[in-house]
Amino acid sequence: MPTRSIYLASPLGFATSTHAFLRELATSMREVIEVINPWDDQRFAHEFEQLRSEQSVAVRDGRLAEINTELGRKNTESIDLADGLFAVLDGVDVDSGTAAEIGYAFAKGKHVCGLRTDFRLAGDNFGSIVNLQVQYFIEQSGGAIVTEVDDFLALAKAFDGAA
Repeated sequence: MPTRSIYLASPLGFATSTHAFLRELATSMREVIEVINPWDDQRFAHEFEQLRSEQSVAVRDGRLAEINTELGRKNTESIDLADGLFAVLDGVDVDSGTAAEIGYAFAKGKHVCGLRTDFRLAGDNFGSIVNLQVQYFIEQSGGAIVTEVDDFLALAKAFDGAA
């Protein structure tokens, strides 16, 4: 039975092509640790779809701003509640929202780990795996960046066991 929780930061909910991987990863992680996955919150999915056809730019943009504020607040609360943050770092560059969540979690003293299965070079130089500041936050929190899902799960299991 997991004793700690992690916030799962990732851009995987944005593209249909990555939804299956997100589901599989979250399911696997839930076997070893409690997972707070912001993509589980689908309160606004229908409204986002409706707003695509909204004729009034002012109405659409005003409501989207309200939703964005609510989602940002909820994500912040979720990071605050979690014991640590585990992030998916795939892509040409680390997703800006994921990077912001990593920085926030580090500033709050949370343990941060990263998963980068993408083999493309994304660091600032050959000495970094991803953006050097993102990597610094992860490593200085006591975390690590791994390239295999099994290693990511092992980090989560070890983090839960360190409670």
